[in-house]
Amino acid sequence: MIDDLPSGLSARHLDEGDHLHVLGVLDAWWGGLKGAAGARERASLLPRLYFQHFTTTSFLVERDNGDIAAFLVGFLSQTEPGTAYIHFVGVDPELHGQGVGRTLYRNFFELVRSLGRHRVECITSPQNTASQTFHTRLGFTVSEVKPDYDGPGLDRVAFGIDLPSGPVAAP
Repeated sequence: MIDDLPSGLSARHLDEGDHLHVLGVLDAWWGGLKGAAGARERASLLPRLYFQHFTTTSFLVERDNGDIAAFLVGFLSQTEPGTAYIHFVGVDPELHGQGVGRTLYRNFFELVRSLGRHRVECITSPQNTASQTFHTRLGFTVSEVKPDYDGPGLDRVAFGIDLPSGPVAAP
């Protein structure tokens, strides 16, 4: 499915059985960002429905031993026909800098473009500066902080990128 991952990793689409396994890596991978409130917030952002209804546009990367190495939960916008949305992405910190995140994004871009989408959007918390740096490097435009975007005290930074019409090159 995704053939340009580092050795020892393979990718497939998410399925419902992956839900608890993905939730199980969130706290460790985010290093306690925003403490207990951050842990609850991250878990609430990934209800089982994403693993039931958005499987064909979402990916899971596994090590040869079956451990989760990365994931991307994305979907096609129902209200903006030209837009796809990346809802949540995680890469094991041990794999940071090895191109796993870029590879997931590039494959998501190719998939959604083949489905008629020409724009991808996503958000992150203002405290997640690593995510902001990553998205900027990929060419996303970055918004100012949007106060209370997801409810009281849940500020966000929004990103958007227009997809090229030709092959998607590695950023």
